[in-house]
Amino acid sequence: MPANTRDILRRIKSVNNTKKITKAMEMVAASKMRRAVNMVLATRPYANLSWNTVLHLSQIKGTEFHPLLKKKDKYNKILLVLISSNRGLCGGYNVQIVNKATKSIKKHNDGIKKTEIITMGKRGAEMIVRQGYNVVSDFEKPDLATGIHEVRDLSNLVINGFLKEKYDKVMVAYTDFVSSIKQVPRVKQLLPIDLASDDEYLGIVGKDERVGLTKEFIKEKAEKYLKKEKHSFEYLFEPNDKEVLNQMIPRLIEVQLYQALLEANASEHSARMLSMRNATDAAGEMIEDLTLYYNKVRQASVTQEISEISAGAMAMNK
Repeated sequence: MPANTRDILRRIKSVNNTKKITKAMEMVAASKMRRAVNMVLATRPYANLSWNTVLHLSQIKGTEFHPLLKKKDKYNKILLVLISSNRGLCGGYNVQIVNKATKSIKKHNDGIKKTEIITMGKRGAEMIVRQGYNVVSDFEKPDLATGIHEVRDLSNLVINGFLKEKYDKVMVAYTDFVSSIKQVPRVKQLLPIDLASDDEYLGIVGKDERVGLTKEFIKEKAEKYLKKEKHSFEYLFEPNDKEVLNQMIPRLIEVQLYQALLEANASEHSARMLSMRNATDAAGEMIEDLTLYYNKVRQASVTQEISEISAGAMAMNK
């Protein structure tokens, strides 16, 4: 067998082995994606409604005493929680969320003296450190979250930092899961709680009639509250508003961080599944091209050998 054809066969074998690996990784990512998506869809209505409750509580007269509901005039110190992935091979997933986070930082640069970042995910931490940003803490990110305890330490750090006035604003950068082929990087203002904020909200993808909480709905309500229109509902606190809010608000903030983690996990596995599927398809196309090229080279080699034999036979007859 000519050396050229041996090289082609060796390359076909190598690409075929790569195809098997990417196909296996696609199947693993698909399995994790299904579990992650089920968790996202199961918790999203609760996260939306709990956030809606917090937004309304922040506008009720008499609740402004709570430090987590207190509005601030200036934001000099900001904390950004960045949720990315631990591994690569997921397309532009990590690049998109890091770019979204850095754009958010630059957007607020006029009023920021110092921005600190807490990372959850090794890839995002490595990328943000290389760009020279100040990472103050790094939390381990589970591939599949098993419960809200996964973000409890992070939540306590964020809330305590805000209560001690170490930070004037807390943002969370995550990737919102829309579908298996579409994931949207977003930055949300977590603290202080502000109904009039223009930031995207967790779990709000298009219009959800069950929850009734869309961006248009929020803006409409914000305008009414800013005009001091009368509420059509009233909250009763037992035993008293201070004790209830002290227990309730931190838990609802914790729910939002947990939902962000679930959204990020579902987005990561979806992006990896799609990336591995594209790699598998590309490997298949490459194998087809190499096989065709191999057949052409082999056919040319056979034709050349036949020509040489015919020429030799004719020479002997003469």
